[in-house]
Amino acid sequence: MPLYETVLIARNDINQQQVEAVAEVIKGLLEADGGSIKKQEYWGLRSLAYRIKKNRKGHYMLLGLDAKPETLREVERQLSLNEDILRVLTLRVEEIDENPSPVLSRKGDDRGERGFRGPKPSGRFESGRSSRRSYDDREEYRARDENVEPAAE
Repeated sequence: MPLYETVLIARNDINQQQVEAVAEVIKGLLEADGGSIKKQEYWGLRSLAYRIKKNRKGHYMLLGLDAKPETLREVERQLSLNEDILRVLTLRVEEIDENPSPVLSRKGDDRGERGFRGPKPSGRFESGRSSRRSYDDREEYRARDENVEPAAE
């Protein structure tokens, strides 16, 4: 049987158990016709790129399906009738990867402290940007950075 990956987005009003119940309904439809769910990942409540039916967030779920095309059409029809499901995308794939998807592996990354952009600037004023410091302060900093004595007054 052909293999498919389906990503569905459910409304944010429902909880995770209700989203998984939708996956169980799909599993029942598939198993009745000899298919199965090879992979199931709950990606969590995520922000949508744009509003869908007045929702700004949605529960995402990835399903790896082994099903006949006729059964898949019925599954998609059932999902389109379910008012809790906002969007469904199904793609045919050559194989279903058993490893966690990039979405889940990115969730586990420890990216460290937020806002770190690299080393702080040296304090030199050659960039030409304006500063609130006086001319004397700039000369003092420049002299310190270049290890030169400041100009005598």
